[in-house]
Amino acid sequence: MIAAKRWNVVVTIDEHDGHTRAAARMHTRDGDLVGVGLARCNPAERDVPEIGDEIAVARAFADLSNHLLACAAADVGENTDERGVRRG
Repeated sequence: MIAAKRWNVVVTIDEHDGHTRAAARMHTRDGDLVGVGLARCNPAERDVPEIGDEIAVARAFADLSNHLLACAAADVGENTDERGVRRG
């Protein structure tokens, strides 16, 4: 049986000047990767404040995904004759 690997992502969320900001941080052997996402706070959504959090976090994960793909592409380029990793 192959041992399972676990990568943890820590997400922090804060609000400032009418915007929600989320940072998704993942530690790798090469250092930390951080994805950032922003969402505008909409006064009409004050009864459901999670909406801004969800949008900001989703954008932070998308940004983190792009950073992780860039790292993978660089690793492929350094270790093979391939030029990169195809996205999606």
